Amino acid sequence: MFQVLFAALYESEEPFLPLRGEKTEGLTGQDANGVPLRRSKRGWMWNQFFLLEEYTGTDMQYVGKLHSDSDRGDGSVRYVLTGEGAGSLFKIDENSGDIHATKRLDREEKAYYILHAKAVNRFTNEALEGQSEFIIKIHDINDNEPRFTKDLYMARVPEMSDIGTSVIQVTATDADDATYGNSARVVYSILEGQPYFSVDPETGLIKTALPGMDREVKENYQVVIQAKDMAGQMGGLSGTTTVSITLSDVNDNPPRFSKTLYEFRVPESIELGSVVGLIRAMDADIGENAEMDYRIIGSDGPGMFDVSTNRSTQEGVIVLRKPLDFERKRQYSLRVQVENVHINPRFFSVGPFRDEASIKIIVEDVDEPPVFERASYIMEVKEDAARNTIIGSVSASDPDDKNSLVRYSIDRRTDMDRVFNIHAGNGSVFIFRELDREENAWHNISVTATEFNNPRQISRVPVYIRVLDVNDNAPTFATNYETFVCENAKANQRIQTVSATDPDEPLGGHRFFFSLAQEAAGKANFSVRDNKDNTAWILTRRNSYNSLQKSVYHVPVVISDGEFPMQSSTNTLTIRVCTCDREGNMKLCNAEALTARAGLSTGALVAILLCVIILLMIVVLFAALRRQRKKEPLIISKEDVRDNVVSYNDEGGGEEDTQAFDIGTLRNPEAIEESKQRRDIVPETFYPPVRRPVLPPTRDNNGDVRDFINQRLQDNDSDPTAPPYDSLATYAYEGNGSVAESLSSLESVTTDGDQDYNYLSEWGPRFKKLADMYGGDDSDRDS
Repeated sequence: MFQVLFAALYESEEPFLPLRGEKTEGLTGQDANGVPLRRSKRGWMWNQFFLLEEYTGTDMQYVGKLHSDSDRGDGSVRYVLTGEGAGSLFKIDENSGDIHATKRLDREEKAYYILHAKAVNRFTNEALEGQSEFIIKIHDINDNEPRFTKDLYMARVPEMSDIGTSVIQVTATDADDATYGNSARVVYSILEGQPYFSVDPETGLIKTALPGMDREVKENYQVVIQAKDMAGQMGGLSGTTTVSITLSDVNDNPPRFSKTLYEFRVPESIELGSVVGLIRAMDADIGENAEMDYRIIGSDGPGMFDVSTNRSTQEGVIVLRKPLDFERKRQYSLRVQVENVHINPRFFSVGPFRDEASIKIIVEDVDEPPVFERASYIMEVKEDAARNTIIGSVSASDPDDKNSLVRYSIDRRTDMDRVFNIHAGNGSVFIFRELDREENAWHNISVTATEFNNPRQISRVPVYIRVLDVNDNAPTFATNYETFVCENAKANQRIQTVSATDPDEPLGGHRFFFSLAQEAAGKANFSVRDNKDNTAWILTRRNSYNSLQKSVYHVPVVISDGEFPMQSSTNTLTIRVCTCDREGNMKLCNAEALTARAGLSTGALVAILLCVIILLMIVVLFAALRRQRKKEPLIISKEDVRDNVVSYNDEGGGEEDTQAFDIGTLRNPEAIEESKQRRDIVPETFYPPVRRPVLPPTRDNNGDVRDFINQRLQDNDSDPTAPPYDSLATYAYEGNGSVAESLSSLESVTTDGDQDYNYLSEWGPRFKKLADMYGGDDSDRDS
């Protein structure tokens, strides 16, 4: 088995376990429950090694030695070490089993290493012992200073806090082993911040150490806390942190006005709701502890002013609630109180958290416009009132002390027709034009008043004028009646009920009277019966009527009202004579009666509408036919009659010449068929086209072109199949023939034998290239 020859000595409270082959002297056994008895014993643990971290020696640090019972010292045993750091951090002498650490070790990086050791036969490489596991622990040294969890702590504590009030707890940690010695035992102390704060050395809790700390005196404190290991002993390492402590505000200061008397000047013309002035009380507190309310506790003008608080600036805003008048009251006195909104009962003893101040408001005089006695005026006038009749008056005065005179006028934008006028001095309103209630029953005008001394001071007042009714309209038929009587009507038969209308509006309502006109009463065919309910019946006065004798009757009906002065009118009722059945239903009326009607009946309108629709359908059909004809080809055949166009721009037979030219020929003279005859000239016999030989043109006078054209013109004139007279004839003249005749290679192919091209050298320098190509000997060409 493995034995540890060099190991660390330590105290163990664990059960003592003997090694294999080790004597168990001192082991007392087990207790009644079968648990091995514990005893304190100084012993050697074979499977545990200890090293100091941060070893600074020049040689490798010796860890221990492994030895196997199978090792006889003859060199046949080889020790092998595996596991964490084996071969790099830890090396073993395979012959002796000595273990050394090759590097400095840091416990904070790794506190222990687990390795495995075995002994093998050097020659056969067979394991002599089972693999054993052992641990190498690193003994800690104080090489780490305490570190706080934050570099800067932020804390708040209410001002005026009692001694011992907790502020904040700071924490420092030490990377050293807390289970070994005092390397990680931290003690807190305060370096800066006395005498205001203290710190608990064990917990790091910071507390207030001075009473009555006032935020308004000093608000921020910087406290430096130190953490030192080794339980604060000399030689320990330390770390520091800064704690920024702010005193939070409490309401320990009452609001105070900066002045006991405030004075404001305002013009009397200031509008209601306007700000008269601002007041402000000072409070050393901040935030909600500085919020305050203002209120008026006394005033010689109740309800004239009001005060509110501007929450963003904590100012008191004095607002006007009633209009000011310099002539009535020129000064107002107010008493205003301010008080904190949030009061801390803890500080009631400091004093009342309120203050008072006086306010004087001086009203300044302003040149005001005239003031009317009323806000509006209502006047009445009868519609038959004469012009220049006074219907009422308005009154305004200058409210200022100077009492300036007032001038009145009518705003013509409210009286475009100039129906009314006003006296400029006394404000009397009178009629300027005739009135008609039925046209306009109400007139709404605006009267203005201005000061003589200052025309810019102007005020307005509405005047409502009601036009009273006068019985000046006669009643008429309520509608246009269409009345007929049957030819077989009986006497006293009712054929129509009529009523009346009147634009006047009497107070007691309308009362109409109906009667037959006096001039028609003696020879009347019809009678009028008044029903006493503003209606009347039209009755027949004989048994039968003949439409052939008379088809239309005009009955004059007199309608009068019951007002004063009485108005009446004569209205003519047109009655047509019609053929009716036995039940009295109209069957037919003559044409004269139909044309006597005031307008067209519904049947006539329907008939007219049908006629219009039929005409529209005919127009649409005609247009469709024309569109279809336009889509047909313009020329169906050469003999189409549409080709017979009468030409007026020739020297032929004139308008009577209907033997027109072919349109196709006019468009393309070159496309004419040689065998086609002219349509305007009927030849007796067929003349073949004459083509005269072209005479060789002469060089003198350059007349070859002129002769060519004359000859072509003569040929066309004598040719009966030529195009019309005014058509375009093209003569393409290509000039004289070349003296060199044709140079075409096509003709050269047909020649027999070799040709002589030596003559090309005689044609000049332009043909030199051809002469060089074709003019040499055959021997030259072959080579």
